[in-house]
Amino acid sequence: MALVGESVCPYCGVGCRLRFEGSEGAVTRVRGVETAAANLGRMCAKGAQLGPTIRTPDRLAQPQFRISRDQDFRTTDWDTALRYVGEIFTNIVYTHGPEAVAFYGSGQLDTETVYVISKLFKGWLGCNNTDSNSRLCMAAAVAGYRTSLGADGPPCCYDDIEHADVLLIIGSNMAEAHPVTFDRIRASKIARPEQQIIVIDPRRTATAEAADVHLPIAPGSDIALLNALGRILLLMGAADQEFVEQHTKGIEEYRQFLLGQDLGELIALTGLEEAAIYKLARLIASAKGFLSFYCMGLNQSTVGMWKNNCLINLHLLTGQIGKPGAGPFSLTGQPNAMGGREGGLLSHQLPGYRTVENAEHRQEVEAYWGRRPGSISSKVGLTAVEMFRALEKGQLKAIWIAGTNPAVSLPDLHHVRRALQRAQLVVVQDAYHPTETTQLADVLLPAAQWGEKEWTSTNSERMVSYSPKLFDAPGEALPDWEILSRFARTLGFSGFDFASAGEVWDEYIRLTHGRPCDMAGATAARLREVSSLQWPCPTPEHPGTKRRYLDHRFPTPDGRANFLVCDHREPRELPDHEFPFVLTTGRLYSHWHTLTRTAKSEKLVRREPGPFVEVNPSDAQRLDVTDGDLIQVSSRRGTVQLPAKLREGVTAGMVFVPFHWGDLYAEGNAANYLTISAIGRVAKQPELKFCAVSLEKVPAPRTPALNGRPAVALPLAAAASPV
Repeated sequence: MALVGESVCPYCGVGCRLRFEGSEGAVTRVRGVETAAANLGRMCAKGAQLGPTIRTPDRLAQPQFRISRDQDFRTTDWDTALRYVGEIFTNIVYTHGPEAVAFYGSGQLDTETVYVISKLFKGWLGCNNTDSNSRLCMAAAVAGYRTSLGADGPPCCYDDIEHADVLLIIGSNMAEAHPVTFDRIRASKIARPEQQIIVIDPRRTATAEAADVHLPIAPGSDIALLNALGRILLLMGAADQEFVEQHTKGIEEYRQFLLGQDLGELIALTGLEEAAIYKLARLIASAKGFLSFYCMGLNQSTVGMWKNNCLINLHLLTGQIGKPGAGPFSLTGQPNAMGGREGGLLSHQLPGYRTVENAEHRQEVEAYWGRRPGSISSKVGLTAVEMFRALEKGQLKAIWIAGTNPAVSLPDLHHVRRALQRAQLVVVQDAYHPTETTQLADVLLPAAQWGEKEWTSTNSERMVSYSPKLFDAPGEALPDWEILSRFARTLGFSGFDFASAGEVWDEYIRLTHGRPCDMAGATAARLREVSSLQWPCPTPEHPGTKRRYLDHRFPTPDGRANFLVCDHREPRELPDHEFPFVLTTGRLYSHWHTLTRTAKSEKLVRREPGPFVEVNPSDAQRLDVTDGDLIQVSSRRGTVQLPAKLREGVTAGMVFVPFHWGDLYAEGNAANYLTISAIGRVAKQPELKFCAVSLEKVPAPRTPALNGRPAVALPLAAAASPV
């Protein structure tokens, strides 16, 4: 059968709609959809190479289980697998209480699945221990929007790119991590040469190479820079007094705080030239449209929320929000990380941008689900890092992992492996096996992936998109929402008799009505007709909303946005005489997350065949390291060995390692064996962008070796003598 169909790309959060051509299970051509708002016909190399990821030898096609982890997995049927898991879950909850189980999901999961998870765990099991790998990339952005503006969700849209005079990119290598959106920026710059692109990043990335101005900020000094900019803008008289007075609060505290700061000290912390910071301030002050993009570089920090608040402060101060070409635009890392936030997957959330701490919110959801008052716990659940700490301590007994590979992506992987080995039950729901995480599981559940199911997702600009089923899943693989619904029925719970993804969706969106992320008008039938709509979209006649806050009213109790005072704080672990370098990690253009898809494309692997460590040439000279030499990189948590890439673009004293490669490629050599699991107080996002490491050149063997033994056996004394 000829295959001609469209789907949202399952990689990053840009939300590109792609057209696939070929035969059942064998895509031969991929093209961008010209009319799709997110990509306007563009696509990146990863999307173009989706074909090889569909039918692969490592597709998980049947449920599997093992009684002990020293045994091999055995194939079983769905009823047996779910009854087995259900019996263990029931026993754990009965013996230890509902807080002894947890669900760790992903921005790969569609919104239908997110809703079923929230309903099952928070409504029926009475457990708020659900979180997502979005915690690793977006939690600080969520907290920043909530505390500054009153609710999560970017106020901007991609169309703002062409309307902005100044585009500030901070903490994001868009050219590699969100290439389609950055291609749109490049095109806008060609059409409007006067448009200014400023990139703030310690590394001279591909994004920085294309900028008008690159500011190589000292790692960890973002708050100092943003506060310095705020103070300079105040002294320049660049504040939009009318906007500030009518639509914000906290300006006096913010003003007094900034004026009390030592500007020289702030600038010194950034490592930047004073003139460069003043130039940026003048550009912002003169812009009719000031648009900022940011991602992991701001978020992955113990003070990531504060960094977000400080950037939003600048937009509030200059009135650069709620109008075309302006606003703080958080880039989403995964195809449905936004949908996970909307549907209540994070541990503090309930569907519709509600929170478990809010009694009224709990009561609204309990009534909607037909649950008794008090069914939903008021206690915030465990977040991603906290779950694995609790597993190692024995407080958490069982964890269900879906659509993610924490044995590569979480920080401090030695700890993660210990935690999973300590668990009484590890269930992994995935499309592929083996992965680093499925190898540590007790039960494997085969999930249908993007083209094998109907699914709904929300991209970075709040665009809710429907993707149809294009081809059949292998073997007995099922959509994630159906697996969780079957499990709920196995436990004897009512309210999970969904016959289709559309039924799940329509139940969910009614719960968003009247909330900031109102999708009540984006019914399943309507989405199947129009493909995508931007929320808020409260009624079936509503066209959707490109930009939020055009009326300058914010979803806070008094309708005003908040200026928040945030002082500079050092990263949790600083370099010292033992570990004198700063390690930062990130993505590469050719790969995505932990290679479970991209490594199946020969073309992508050829572009980036393996991991490496980027080192500044001046540091390399002191270490007697040349390009390609093997370097031992060590932190207080682990040691890895990687080939060196000498690059002027990485600041002296700092090294960069891509995080994609895990134990399947070189056991014990993943970047996250080095990283620190310190988390922020509110957002609880780990500090993946900063830890202290040491570097040593790995000397070449003195003699050739065969099977790990010297080619020539020498007496001990002779071996120790110089030759």
